[in-house]
Amino acid sequence: MTEETKAGERIAEPAVSVVGPGDGETILLGTTRLRVLEDGSNTGHRLGMAESVLAPHTPGPPQHRHAQHDEGFYIISGTVRFTVGDKDIDAAAGTLVMVPAGAPHTFANVTGQPAVMLSTFTPDRYVQYFRDLQDMLAGGQALTPQANIRAMSRYATEPATDFG
Repeated sequence: MTEETKAGERIAEPAVSVVGPGDGETILLGTTRLRVLEDGSNTGHRLGMAESVLAPHTPGPPQHRHAQHDEGFYIISGTVRFTVGDKDIDAAAGTLVMVPAGAPHTFANVTGQPAVMLSTFTPDRYVQYFRDLQDMLAGGQALTPQANIRAMSRYATEPATDFG
């Protein structure tokens, strides 16, 4: 569809993005598989979204804080343990965990069952962090906590060192 302007020019309406069940960019990070559903290119970089499948007993990243984006996690299946500061929260299917900029957090699948969650990033900048991690693995670099922290730092994210 198009809209007509006062000068008679026709301008295109924004395109709607549809990502089907088998579509989207796949990022493999050890025992975690991410499917990028929106990398920000269709939302003016206001929103990124990914589906993550965490294998049983998958550790998460070091506890950290984002300075420039909020994250949301909706648990689709399984249970994901979120650590927020010194508090653990076991989020079962149907739970939404919203992490505003500045809040310390990490997550892991500590169970013997896979867990699936939908993650949002507002704005989208953190989607590239996952691509960076995949590139590190492809280049033969181990995803140590230190390497992870270095990659995070490129996206206004720092470790929450005030918590164990």
